[in-house]
Amino acid sequence: MTLGVYYFDGEWFDEPPRIVGPMSHAFWMSSVVFDGARAIGGLVPDLDLHCERLMRSADAMYLAPTLEAKEIAALCREGVRRLPRDKDFYIRPAFYAEEGFINPVPESTRFVLAIYDAPMPRFKGFSACLSSQRRPARDMAPTNAKAACLYPNGARALRDAEARGYGNAILLDPNGNVAEFATANIWIAKDGVAYTPVENGTFLSGVTRQRVAKLLRDSGLEVVERTISFEDILAADEVFSTGNYQKVAPATRVEDRDLQPGPVSRKAYDLYLDYAKGFDVF
Repeated sequence: MTLGVYYFDGEWFDEPPRIVGPMSHAFWMSSVVFDGARAIGGLVPDLDLHCERLMRSADAMYLAPTLEAKEIAALCREGVRRLPRDKDFYIRPAFYAEEGFINPVPESTRFVLAIYDAPMPRFKGFSACLSSQRRPARDMAPTNAKAACLYPNGARALRDAEARGYGNAILLDPNGNVAEFATANIWIAKDGVAYTPVENGTFLSGVTRQRVAKLLRDSGLEVVERTISFEDILAADEVFSTGNYQKVAPATRVEDRDLQPGPVSRKAYDLYLDYAKGFDVF
């Protein structure tokens, strides 16, 4: 059984509580929003920002949050303190609707928190290929929310990539420009400059993405947000990802091109881990 703690209806549990049934709106209409934060050996960097984004996601999906962001963050910290300090955990607060037909009934919104064992991969490379799947435009899906309904298309891209022998997939936006990896935001480095796709409403600008951009800029490295083509990816000196699960990870193969972890991605990783030391909950 996975080591973890779970909060629901005012109680803490050591096992996942059963929270939905066949008539729950979330079960059949996907009225679920969540956020993901990290506990890295007792460190919870940017937890408040993740909780604040959860509130915005709930609003975008017409849910009525039953807790404030600060209350959620306090519960997350309490949950982490209930677990061993020397392990890494995934922190996943969520809101979902219990009632409704097509539209959710906002007043039926419920909250659940899961904090569970998930060792954070260290600075480890991965492979990726171009996917035939695309990120939706903002008028096609709730792209301004971290909503569960957005993830199946990324899962399809990931499954196709794995069938081809790759560990991740690169998704384009509706205009044919690079949007992100199937599981994280995408970056490239060229001639010592870090580039990441400019926000255009088709993907979430991740909390870790924004943090890494600030850390790199503060360190004196140039960071540019602009439109990126897949040809730019293939011509880059480095390709890497930022996301909550692994924070910063270098791509070591893109299609048939082999790469090495480079100084920009390594610097981003080191800066982030140093930054995280300021968020000890114990």
